[in-house]
Amino acid sequence: MKIIIILLVVGCLLSALLVCIEFLIYLFINKRVFNKNLEKTIDVLVIVGLPFLYFILLEKSTNDCCSESATFSPEHRLTIYVLMGISILAGIYSIFKQKILSPVLEVFVNATLLLGFVLNIFVAIQVKEIAILGNLPISIVFVFQLIKSQNQFLESNFIQLSEVQKLTNPIEKMAWRILRLEPIIKYPILLILALPILVIIVCFLLLFGQKPDSIIRAFTDTYKHGFSQLDYMCDNVNCGGHFLCSVAANGHSDVVKPVRYGERGGNKIICNRQLLVANAFEELLEENFPKLHHLIRRNYNKVGNVVHKYYSIFNNKFVADSVYFLMKPLELIFIIMLYTFDRKPENRIAKQYLNKNDRRELQGIENRE
Repeated sequence: MKIIIILLVVGCLLSALLVCIEFLIYLFINKRVFNKNLEKTIDVLVIVGLPFLYFILLEKSTNDCCSESATFSPEHRLTIYVLMGISILAGIYSIFKQKILSPVLEVFVNATLLLGFVLNIFVAIQVKEIAILGNLPISIVFVFQLIKSQNQFLESNFIQLSEVQKLTNPIEKMAWRILRLEPIIKYPILLILALPILVIIVCFLLLFGQKPDSIIRAFTDTYKHGFSQLDYMCDNVNCGGHFLCSVAANGHSDVVKPVRYGERGGNKIICNRQLLVANAFEELLEENFPKLHHLIRRNYNKVGNVVHKYYSIFNNKFVADSVYFLMKPLELIFIIMLYTFDRKPENRIAKQYLNKNDRRELQGIENRE
């Protein structure tokens, strides 16, 4: 299986590179240069293989503050997947079609290709870093198919304008008129016609638990991506830090007794005595028993993963108060250990979560004493 995945990755990346090269050549000579069968293989690998590889290798199943997070909201991603699937099917149809068929079908396919092209732009903004590698080749293939459809229609000369007037079906007549337009006028009209297609798809997906605004929330209800609106939920979440003590410090001030602000990962956090003691104890443990510290940290991170997953619950002040009291026995143990094994335990506690300059200044004062 791994060999198949590796071969598929190599094939898709090579196809993406070839599509980009061919597009640059097309800009100068106004035609595609590869063999027809090779062109079809490359195009299919790009529009099918690249999304497939992304979703099996890179897409995550959940939103997570402390690792690669889901590109699309888990709750709303079905809408995006269906839109992608329909766009890909339209692309495959266009890649293999040899002649103009029904005018209504041609309009539908072209409108869906444009819908896929626009959707791909939004996906590119969402994924950011790998947009050029993955989304640019896909957009190029959609453009190639729209050009191919236009050329096929012009070359077929299937029906003359005078014969269009004789058509009795108003939908068919309108479809032929749209197909005969110049691209600069035709494509904006097709893009407008893509909106009813989008509405029909969204309405259908309501039957499967999706919402009318799922296409928007699939992008926005995420962390750390282009359109993400939930980054604030990762505030004060320290990846690899004292998750429970961090939560406890966010309780009611008269209960958890915050003493000052601190800095962690470049962000300002609330520090109470319990959090400072816990971090000081871990620092002491890491200095003297690094292997034991690594073992404890690795297992404690599993607890942190649960906290991150349900952080909206733990962020409640009453829940934070409860965690604060539950952590009190451990705080007492940490204090005993610090006063037993550290020469200046209060100095160590005071240095926790200071920025580098303040910590360095405090260290200098300590050295002079």
